[in-house]
Amino acid sequence: MSMKPFLVPMIAAVAALSLFGCAKRTEPPGDMGVCYHVVFQKDGSLKYNKLVNAKSLEVCAANLEAMRVKFLTLGGNQQELVGAYQANFLFIDRYGIHTSTSLEGPRYTALVRTGDGRLAIPGAMPQ
Repeated sequence: MSMKPFLVPMIAAVAALSLFGCAKRTEPPGDMGVCYHVVFQKDGSLKYNKLVNAKSLEVCAANLEAMRVKFLTLGGNQQELVGAYQANFLFIDRYGIHTSTSLEGPRYTALVRTGDGRLAIPGAMPQ
């Protein structure tokens, strides 16, 4: 039995995986207990502004949400905010809070909005 039919797909798979490994991944700082507000600079870089020392991701998210609401009440129009906590990015918007280990990676739901606009852990509120 010849190995040629298996060799070409195997080489293609190895090439695809090696290119995937070269994809750019922007990772946040991993400082323990430090909550950051992330600002996108004009040159494409990120600036991490220390917001508070937080005991958990939820506390950091609540502080970022308070900052977002404060900006909106002062006349701002930015509905979305990005933060970072212990090597995780936090994405805050009017629907809830999502988290990811990289800026380009998949986002997972951390907190959702309740009917009255508060934040809660998914599944914690009755339907």
